[in-house]
Amino acid sequence: MARRGWTRDARAIEIPAPAGAPRVGSPRRVVVVGGGIAGLAAACGLAERGVDVTLVEAEPELGGRVRSWRTRSAAGDVTMSRGFHAFFRQYYNLRALLSRAGAPDEMLRPVEDYPVLSSRGDRDSFARIPRTPPWNFMAFVAQSPTFRARDLARVDVDTALSLLDVDFPETFRELDGMSAADFLDRLRFPDRARHLALEVFARSFFADPREFSAGELVAMFHSYFLGSAEGLLFDVPRDDFDTSLWRPLADALAARGVRTVTGTVTGIERMPAASAEDPGWIVARDDGSRERADAVVLAAGPRSARELVAASPGLGPLAWRERMARIELAPPFAVLRLWFDGRVAADRPAFLGTAGFGPLDNVTVLERFERGAAEWSDAHGGSVVELHAYAIDPAAEHDAELRAEIAVRLRDELSRVYPETVALGVVDEQLLVERDCALIGTGPWEDRPEVVTPVPGLVLAGDWVRSDLPIALMERAATTGWSAANALLQHWGVAGHPLRSAPPGSRQSWPRLARWLIARAPLGRARRAARRRSRS
Repeated sequence: MARRGWTRDARAIEIPAPAGAPRVGSPRRVVVVGGGIAGLAAACGLAERGVDVTLVEAEPELGGRVRSWRTRSAAGDVTMSRGFHAFFRQYYNLRALLSRAGAPDEMLRPVEDYPVLSSRGDRDSFARIPRTPPWNFMAFVAQSPTFRARDLARVDVDTALSLLDVDFPETFRELDGMSAADFLDRLRFPDRARHLALEVFARSFFADPREFSAGELVAMFHSYFLGSAEGLLFDVPRDDFDTSLWRPLADALAARGVRTVTGTVTGIERMPAASAEDPGWIVARDDGSRERADAVVLAAGPRSARELVAASPGLGPLAWRERMARIELAPPFAVLRLWFDGRVAADRPAFLGTAGFGPLDNVTVLERFERGAAEWSDAHGGSVVELHAYAIDPAAEHDAELRAEIAVRLRDELSRVYPETVALGVVDEQLLVERDCALIGTGPWEDRPEVVTPVPGLVLAGDWVRSDLPIALMERAATTGWSAANALLQHWGVAGHPLRSAPPGSRQSWPRLARWLIARAPLGRARRAARRRSRS
């Protein structure tokens, strides 16, 4: 594809839009359930082709799990959110959505570095490595304090080359049944490097590496590092999510005719006389209203989508309903936001990943980039610091004492990472513990729900929905949202929207040749046989 806008990688691919008429020829009405990134992308894709869209969101703010809201506290009128999110340059389809509300480069600002710190004192940085694979990985290994020559000699070469020899979605299938931890064990990276660089990224999916899919891990490395020349640095909103992103996007969608309703969907029903041409859907809400639609986009979070299907008898064939019922949730995560009466050291990065500091997974100094936090910092001479803990004890979802204990432990670990915070007073603190993110586990890739369902007129979207592309998190939400719109538009003979992605295959041919030669060496044959025995 041609390089354009935010696309810097000349090898990024464009997936053409389904062909068809420029707009719907007869009135079509769609209800989009969920106002997160997936629902917003679906609503945008449909409204731009003349579809009458009603977007139903349970929360007062849009953005779903990337929303923010205002709250009155001891710190004053401040904002809170569900935690820091990185907008990587590979998020082509998410940025395409944001472009409907303005120039992404004006809505986002770059983070100059993304250091990762280990409790052992190891520290990695991504600021001074080249963007293009495989030179980026080679430079990272050369400058990382966790790689030594004798350690590299232990690395399983074939497994390391498999990170460069990928072909999605087939690679997802090949790694069925294997966890991220199993893959890292097989890789035999140096323990310090694995702990610092690899598990940090696996945990960013809110999951324990022992329960997280190896296919997702490999896709993440491909998309963010080994298969993309966009680099591993990222951008962040210039202010809170609602102010910077979702309110402007809501205005843009309203100008396209999208009607946004606050409420909870309690059931989805297909009318008995419905046909493939006129599905005749009814969407019921908690206020007792029942809305008629020609189609439905189910873009709620994984828990809500699973529960909504269960609460809608007769929605879809039994095999599909069972697949939906098997959607798993990752362990809870915690976000602790602190308003300090003094500032952290001036040289602290905006975002720091951590490893080996108890439950603490990263630290964000919000006034480094968020306008509202910077204004609070200037007015009070303090700092706004956010702490994340991924994959915490599941009991914390409902146990108030355990949540309080986690908050204390996060504060204690922060004092180890940023010792100056010990002397700072806390003006206010807010702890958020949630469990509503999908666990992409080790089950068969084919068993995961996909955008197109067996029910005509019902499509799915979300970061928990299967995609052939090596994408994840916010980008998968946006991509499946556009794809859901495209599926409905294509059924109606209307043109869809193009998608973009990092290359789904390897950028070089030599890793496959090298693996072929290794596999045919005597030691390679023995290793393959041992792996087959262990997998069986």
